[in-house]
Amino acid sequence: MILNFTGKNVEVTDALKDVTNKKLKRLDKYFQKDVVGNVVYSVERNWKIIEITINLPGTILRVEESSDDMYTSIDKAVDVLERQIRKYKTRLQKRNQTGETIRFENVIPLKENEDEKPKIVKTKRFGMKPMSVEEAVLQMELLRHNFFVFMNADSEEVSVVYKRKDGNYGLIEPEF
Repeated sequence: MILNFTGKNVEVTDALKDVTNKKLKRLDKYFQKDVVGNVVYSVERNWKIIEITINLPGTILRVEESSDDMYTSIDKAVDVLERQIRKYKTRLQKRNQTGETIRFENVIPLKENEDEKPKIVKTKRFGMKPMSVEEAVLQMELLRHNFFVFMNADSEEVSVVYKRKDGNYGLIEPEF
């Protein structure tokens, strides 16, 4: 695996690179050839965050983990990546039928109870009145939600505002 390292608010030391390389070597058995991965280390309010993105043809594996110790974050991230590969083995096989990228014979199948697919457990209905984007952000903040679906008064379309990790807001507008 070819890894590119980046640091945000943290110095990327050789020790950090070595540990990350060593841990991610565990995943080499799943890939036919060298794949490119991006590793971003960051520190925010005493949280040590690692974000790993592995680019496969037609697929992207991504994980972001945080803890109070960078080495713990690395361990958690590698475990999650391995679990993703195992969980989505059949979907990845269908997408990569040639088997040029992933060695599926090395992927251990999930146990019975781990293979359960997420299901919709609640349906919520609510009336929508047209409102501005600013009013939707205010409503979202009052409800203390991460997102809010609303009827945009300007475009008369259903839109979504959401809170970004950097503290700002995003707006999703439909495009037909």
